[in-house]
Amino acid sequence: MSVNEPGGRIHSTDPFAVPDSAKSAVRRLRGRFAAPVTIWTTPGPGGLTVSSTVVADGDPGRILGLIDEESDFWDAAEAAGRFAVVPLTPADRQLADRFAGLMPSPGGLFAAGEWQQTPFGPVPAGAASWAGCRLSSSRECGWALLVEGVIETITVDGAPRPLVHYRGRYAELA
Repeated sequence: MSVNEPGGRIHSTDPFAVPDSAKSAVRRLRGRFAAPVTIWTTPGPGGLTVSSTVVADGDPGRILGLIDEESDFWDAAEAAGRFAVVPLTPADRQLADRFAGLMPSPGGLFAAGEWQQTPFGPVPAGAASWAGCRLSSSRECGWALLVEGVIETITVDGAPRPLVHYRGRYAELA
């Protein structure tokens, strides 16, 4: 039943979802990879939900992510030269949606919840893990911008279950 049908109920499915048959083969393949859901924040402040994130061990360690170069986050990160990356947990679904622009954020992205201010950007108060990064490089990569940061500080506390993105939906690891 749709909103226009008697009773005025909302769709049980996403009316904006693109059917698999209309997606490119690359997009369908990407959907078969489970990806961590993170938020990237920067002084300014700016923020964005990012599920295309890779951590590269080394000396120094690095974080890479695919970012929308037209996002407010990228403008602020490029100006600041630094950013924070926070892996999210299943309890952070609304936070992920807010930073992805899928949920309203009256007063701005950082108006709800409690935030710890860091030199790299705001971090949710009580976040078990996060990394503070110095912007190292960026280049076009497909329809996104491949952003690389050098990890300058890390907080790792506990081992909460991650929130993952798989085939267009959030999922939890058992």
